[in-house]
Amino acid sequence: MSVLVDDDTRVIVQGITGGEGKFHAEQMIEYGTNVVAGAVPGKGGQEVDGVPVYDTVEGAAREEDADASVIFVPPAFAGDAVFEALDAPIDLAVAITEGIPTQDMAKVNKRLGEVDTRLIGPNCPGIITPGEAKLGILPGNIFSSGNVGLVSRSGTLTYQVVDNLTDRGLGQTTAIGIGGDPIIGTDFVDALELFEADEDTEAVAMCGEIGGEDEEQAAKYIAEHMDTPVAGFIAGRTAPPGKRMGHAGAIVSGSGTGTAESKINALNDAGVPVGDTPEEVADHIEDLL
Repeated sequence: MSVLVDDDTRVIVQGITGGEGKFHAEQMIEYGTNVVAGAVPGKGGQEVDGVPVYDTVEGAAREEDADASVIFVPPAFAGDAVFEALDAPIDLAVAITEGIPTQDMAKVNKRLGEVDTRLIGPNCPGIITPGEAKLGILPGNIFSSGNVGLVSRSGTLTYQVVDNLTDRGLGQTTAIGIGGDPIIGTDFVDALELFEADEDTEAVAMCGEIGGEDEEQAAKYIAEHMDTPVAGFIAGRTAPPGKRMGHAGAIVSGSGTGTAESKINALNDAGVPVGDTPEEVADHIEDLL
C-alpha cells in the first residue's frame, strides 16, 4: 500500500515545455509514472515526447482524467500555477519550484483552506511510491518498495536516509519531501497522519531541520496519536541564531524554539529516537522494526 500516489495516479506536468519540466517529465515517465498531460498557457495543442499539452490545468484534468499535477514553473509565475492547480478538479498538486515569493505563498495558503486539493511543497523534491510513481525530482534508483514511510523537509536528507534504508533491505511505502520554505502545504503532522492510517507502513523516518516549530508540533502529534513507531533526524545543530542555513525556513529566531536542541528534546520526550547521522536514523528504524 502507499499514500497519495500509486501506479493509478494520472499526472499533469505544469511547465512541461520548459527545460526543467521537460527533463523531469521524461525522468518520471521512464520511472513508470503515468504522465498523461502537460499544461502551459499558450502552448495548447503541442506535444512533448508524445504527451499532449493543454493551455490550462483544468482542461488537461478533464480531457485526460488526471488527478495530480507537478509544477515546474519559474518562481515569478509559480504562485499562479499553484492557484490554477488548486482550482482544477485534481486531488494533489506538487510544487517543486524554489524561490516562490512568500507573499504569493501566503495567498496560496489562504486558498488551501477553501479547497479539497492537497499541496506538497513548494521548494521540495516531491513524492515517490517506489516501483509505482514519482512526482518530482527524486532519484528513483535509490528507492525500494517496503514498509517504511519517510517525510522530510530536505531533499538531500531524504536521499541520504533512503540510501541507508535501502542498503539494509528496508524498503519504503512512500517518501514525501514536504519542502523547506516558511509556508508550505502538507506539513509533518499531515504526513504523519497519512502514514499512521496506512496499514502497510510499519515505521516512519522523519527528517527535520532548524527553524520554525513544525517538528515540535509533530512530536506532540506523535505522542498523542501515533502507534506507528517513528525515528528522527534534525539537521543544523551547529547553526548560529538568526543565520539562514540552506532553506528559507531554516532560521533560528533565538526565542528558545526552532533550535536543533529544542526539536531533539521534543522528539525524545515523545519517545522518538533521534539519530546523529542519516545512517543512525536507519539504525533506529531497523531497531524499531
